[in-house]
Amino acid sequence: MHGMTVGRTAEREDLLAAAVVEAVERTGAYAGSVFLRSRDRRSIVLAATCGVTPSLLGGWRLISVNSPIPVAAAYSSGRTVHLANAEETMRRYPQLAVALPYAFGSCSVPVGTGGETFGSLAIVRAATPDSEGLSKAQRRHLRSVANRLGDSLAALRARTGDPVECDPGTVPVEIPAPSGAAVQVGFFQWDLETGTFVADDELCAIFGLDPLAFDGRAETLASCLHPGDLAAFRAFAREAGTDGRTTSRRLRLRDHGHGGEEYRTVELWGRVSSADDTRAGTHLVGAVVDARAGHMAVAAVERLRDGVFSLAPDGRVTYANHSALRLLGASGDELLGHYLWDVLPWLSDPDVEYRHRSAMISQAPTSFLACRSPDRWLSFSLHPEADGVTGRVVPVGRQPPDPTPSASSAAAAPATAPARLGVMYHVLQLGSGLTEAVTAREVCEVVSDQLLPAFGGQQLAIYVVRDGTMHLLFHTGHHEDFLDWLEGVPLHARLPGTETLTSGAPLFIESQKDLSGGYPGIPTGEVSSWAYLPLIASSRPVGTCVLGFDEIHQFTEKDRGVLTALAGLIAQALERARLYDSEFALARGLQKALLPHRLPRVPGIRSVVRYLPGTSGMDIGGDWYDIIPTDSGVYLVIGDVEGHSIAAAATMAQLRSAVRAFAAVGPMPGDVMTGVNRTLIDLGPGLLASCCCIHLDPHGHQACAVTAGHPPPLLRRPDGTTDVLDLDVGPLLGVERASVYPETRIALPTGSVLALYTDGLVEEPGADIDVGIDRLRASLAHARAGSLDELADRLLHNARGFSYRADDIALLLTEFRSPRPGGHHGDRGAEHRDDFAAGRPAAR
Repeated sequence: MHGMTVGRTAEREDLLAAAVVEAVERTGAYAGSVFLRSRDRRSIVLAATCGVTPSLLGGWRLISVNSPIPVAAAYSSGRTVHLANAEETMRRYPQLAVALPYAFGSCSVPVGTGGETFGSLAIVRAATPDSEGLSKAQRRHLRSVANRLGDSLAALRARTGDPVECDPGTVPVEIPAPSGAAVQVGFFQWDLETGTFVADDELCAIFGLDPLAFDGRAETLASCLHPGDLAAFRAFAREAGTDGRTTSRRLRLRDHGHGGEEYRTVELWGRVSSADDTRAGTHLVGAVVDARAGHMAVAAVERLRDGVFSLAPDGRVTYANHSALRLLGASGDELLGHYLWDVLPWLSDPDVEYRHRSAMISQAPTSFLACRSPDRWLSFSLHPEADGVTGRVVPVGRQPPDPTPSASSAAAAPATAPARLGVMYHVLQLGSGLTEAVTAREVCEVVSDQLLPAFGGQQLAIYVVRDGTMHLLFHTGHHEDFLDWLEGVPLHARLPGTETLTSGAPLFIESQKDLSGGYPGIPTGEVSSWAYLPLIASSRPVGTCVLGFDEIHQFTEKDRGVLTALAGLIAQALERARLYDSEFALARGLQKALLPHRLPRVPGIRSVVRYLPGTSGMDIGGDWYDIIPTDSGVYLVIGDVEGHSIAAAATMAQLRSAVRAFAAVGPMPGDVMTGVNRTLIDLGPGLLASCCCIHLDPHGHQACAVTAGHPPPLLRRPDGTTDVLDLDVGPLLGVERASVYPETRIALPTGSVLALYTDGLVEEPGADIDVGIDRLRASLAHARAGSLDELADRLLHNARGFSYRADDIALLLTEFRSPRPGGHHGDRGAEHRDDFAAGRPAAR
């Protein structure tokens, strides 16, 4: 079974790879990607890429279907989203333009079949400002590729059960961009007894032979070699046949491009066949490798005085000639396989990474200046292709002609540092991220993700004011004790973290000597420079944001101005998030207080409850559950008031009280529901509600059930068969005062389990609720559980795994046992658990 699963996954990956490669080739694009929907249908997940590494896509491996991003819009709308150039991208999708501020065009189309959308397919291409983008024919080709992919995925699902959905943690299929081959390889089979030599077309081409005219004799090949290498050629065959190991030789081959007067070197590799037959020991298989193009290119580049280097699509160094190593002041071991901006401190300015990203995404050359300490200025130019970047570095006195404006202005005044466009990129990303951050934790993570790389810091701490003292809210960095001395100090203390807040002015401290001079005795730790930013919102001190630098950092006037401006933006976002956190905790506390804290013990039955609040926002829902013992029996109740608001929660509390009041006077559940319906209409909240009420007969395993527009209960019998109970359904509560609620008699055998639930457990966007109910029925029937408590957890396992839940979920499981005289006598009765906020179970 495991092997089958692996095979199915491989088949799906092959489909994705073939589609994205065809999309890139048919449209003349340099990159493409496929996104597939997640299981909860809330997001699309990056499943395959061609020609661009996922790292260049930033954090967009997982995209909400509601995001203002072309691939998400194509998925949600089912339409083609064509953006001809950067200007159209900025006009129609400004958030995309902020996150990827480069010149490119794109086209996104939906992937699906038969009215069902599985995901989206997108290509990216170079585009000038006046570009008209893809032609209509190219767009039709792209839709055709996407439609065929949708058909194939649907057929694969039907044939093997392999799901279309993609898990958020899935590693995308990566297909590199095509590149020119620097190595030519030909394969052969050589029968050492007969001398027969079978060669493929590539080997014949290497030897300069016509494949159709080749006579299949080893002597013919030997005649193409340098006379001095004939003995080595014969020794190669003899040793391979004798030793049985892989053998290699370097041989000189006549270069036909120079009239046969010159020779080039090729490598011959071979070993005897391992076949268990008479050919063993005499049948040689192998290859001829001609790397002349690669060797010649390297030799030519190494002769240059200019520095030349090559970067992979993700920015890692794959080659650097000797001149580049000398100019950069690094060895090959230090550079190869690493990022320039990580290895060389003087290239750690985010502008360098920005330039590489810009070149790759826009497929346009770019150049910039950088100063290698103390005062040696170098000019860099980057020339991109889909398979990587070729870079050139020269001293400023010999920079290439016609530099880009930024390089030109910098060359005119080498004493001034180049413009830090990378900083502005992170600033724009910070502003965009803060508008979407909801909780205080999310705000802190956005600040950390953008502020540290923008200014080259290694430590970040955010302290907030609480009860007149400073308290750590967030810290990141490898110095665990960074600013520990600030924790708990009063706001009026003479310390940099408090004085910046009381004065409202930021503090920039560039060395440990400056810190000790201004604040004698203060711990310096392992940090060399600090930026203390006051967080003040609406003239009220919120806290202090501190950036730490392991090396001495010189804060330019631009740095100081940008950081000062950002402090106000961070303060506003943090204050808004802290207010949200407080109101969220209050709302969840109110919702929890309105639900039963403990369920009663009832002889003959045992119940467990689970409650999962929605995660879509601060509004609280109207789901409720109850177990009500009365003189006439026991009522099991579950209900759901429409909407998510304080009004919904208040109405839920009133309905729960009404059900208890009507049940206490002893009528049957139909009468209870009728009374509750009239109560809801009299209250006049303008809200509707659903409810299911089951009355258990105390003298046997019989029950009477009533439902007011609520999802039907499930019953698992002792033999494991599980059914959706077919109840007579009454109208929703609150629709009409004269509504009647019919009763249905049901049998509850000893050992059976009854499941009551709210629609949040079975509803999925775009799917019929009956599908979700049947899926829950199957889970209840087949769940392996040693206890009712474990069974409840298993039924909610998938729901807990979703980071986004649009609705609350309530689940009430009841197991029926033989009644015991004299009370419960050790019966554990009912158990209760709510999973609120952080998802931790409350005390039982």
